[in-house]
Amino acid sequence: MPPTPPPSWPIPKFVLQVDDLSHEGAKLFFSNIQPYDDFETTVLSSFTTLYTLETVPRKVEEIKLFLRPMQGVAHTCGSDTHKEIHFSLDWIKKNAHRARDEIMGVLTHEVVHCFQYDAKGTCPGGLIEGIADFVRLHASLAPPHWHRTAPTPTQSWDAGYEKTAYFLDWINTTYGPETIRILNLRFHNHKYHRRLFRQLTGRPLRKLWALYRGSFATGTGKAVVTPDPPAESESEDEGYDRIDHRALALLAHRNQAPVSASGTVAAAKRINGQSGKEPGEKADAVVRAFKGL
Repeated sequence: MPPTPPPSWPIPKFVLQVDDLSHEGAKLFFSNIQPYDDFETTVLSSFTTLYTLETVPRKVEEIKLFLRPMQGVAHTCGSDTHKEIHFSLDWIKKNAHRARDEIMGVLTHEVVHCFQYDAKGTCPGGLIEGIADFVRLHASLAPPHWHRTAPTPTQSWDAGYEKTAYFLDWINTTYGPETIRILNLRFHNHKYHRRLFRQLTGRPLRKLWALYRGSFATGTGKAVVTPDPPAESESEDEGYDRIDHRALALLAHRNQAPVSASGTVAAAKRINGQSGKEPGEKADAVVRAFKGL
């Protein structure tokens, strides 16, 4: 009996609709983007940052991209199996000077929404958007106006978008390179509660935010010791510094060097057979791609 072939990434069908081919934004899109190849790259960025071959969602059958004149930037909607991304041609035109990077960055963000979990509809909107920009950040597609700067005194951890993305990136760097991946997976079967952060890091969310803010005092990104802010309730500190040991096992650092975002996507494409490797070589590629993650 032949061996079972290794799993591959579930790349959905891509459909593209352009409302106005004469629009300058449409011309910029087609002069800077290879629709299928680049769309696949954005999907693989989401997969390799938030999932493994074993945990990746496999329900999405089709993603349809609408390019049309509209206000705003982009939004995503649809059913569990069929997703729609609506992208503003006017926004593309406005960013003509960096059209490719902006298109890829926005598409990467929106594609995350096609696959990410939302804690059964209870996840804070700022965290949803922060995870999407966390993936964009890890794909090296941060736009020029993003800056890793100290939060303002009134800023909340779930302010959303890049503000939350940089906080999540700090957590991932400080507590293990799979922390945000596991957090997203927890949202599959659990409703949101701030205790999930404590289960993964050993610290309550308010302490994580205080340490993140304090990290800017050193100029190195490393946390300085700061007093704990007042607890919102006595129960919030129950189990303080008790780490979920199943998560800890997954978060343990391994001896291999981590794989870069671009290298991981390239490896994922090879896993899906685009390099013409034999099945045994593909299996080896799976192992190599995820060492250090």
